[in-house]
Amino acid sequence: MPTVVQVRLWKVPFAPLQPGPVEAEESAVLEFQGKNAFRGIDHHWRENLFATAGAVVDVWRHERSEPVNTFTWGADSILSVRFNPAESDVFATTGGDRSIALYDLRSARPIRKLVMQTRTNALTWNPIEAFNFTTASEDCNLYTYDMRKLQSAACVHKDFVSAVMDVDYSPTGREFVAGSYDRTVRIFGFNSGHSKEVYHTKRMQRVFSVRFSGDGSYVFSGSDDMNVRVWKADASEQLGVTLPREKHKAAYNKALVNRYKHLPEIKRITRHRRVPAAIYKAAKVRRTVQAADKRKLQRRIQHSAPGSITVKPERKKKVVAEIE
Repeated sequence: MPTVVQVRLWKVPFAPLQPGPVEAEESAVLEFQGKNAFRGIDHHWRENLFATAGAVVDVWRHERSEPVNTFTWGADSILSVRFNPAESDVFATTGGDRSIALYDLRSARPIRKLVMQTRTNALTWNPIEAFNFTTASEDCNLYTYDMRKLQSAACVHKDFVSAVMDVDYSPTGREFVAGSYDRTVRIFGFNSGHSKEVYHTKRMQRVFSVRFSGDGSYVFSGSDDMNVRVWKADASEQLGVTLPREKHKAAYNKALVNRYKHLPEIKRITRHRRVPAAIYKAAKVRRTVQAADKRKLQRRIQHSAPGSITVKPERKKKVVAEIE
């Protein structure tokens, strides 16, 4: 039986201001027929355009049944595609050939391509800082890049013990959420090397999709156990209606922690997070291996001629080549 390769477009359910039923259309408004299977899709932030990722990158317009632009740059399959919220005519893709490619709709051609040591599974743009984007990699790390300086990552985000499958920014641009194959969801600061929150349950399996809510208060995760879970972006935040004195007390407590966060006793409490035993042991083994590799490199340098061994920084280590 032939595979049906289609893109369907629905209207968002409309909830009127007055009390009454929510207006929703059951059938799709538009349908588009493709030639290859789709692995990713994203819509333009301002115009009636959307892009699909598969064997090639196709850009579609609502009014036309055929793609208006088709892009390809060496990769056999494109894994994901995301439009830039600020520079809306710029979008980025991740490919099966370990590449990250940038495209511009105004010139209808690729801009730049970055080849990594490991495959990049997903990518997301910072909605506030237009040039910055964060990638989810197979090597358990996330990398934040400035599209103007791709030779080096702006920040390396660690803590996962297995491949990172998806990533998404908060509307504020100050933090992002990532989901991993190790069955955890973590929230990172946009410029922090380690996560500030980690979410997990006994029943949750490998996480393949994560998203922030529109107001930045909640995080959604889709996992291999066929469930969608909703988490609070701030785990200790009180939900529901709060009195003015309760808001004042919460703000005072938050300011108090922020003022004394550098003290060892406060730092230990605020940073401590419980994780499953399997992840704790895997992280311990990972730290041991990394420490052994570091010692081995130091001994090689000590017993080699000066300048014969070059050490690449962590931010440049995973970049293989940059192609324009």
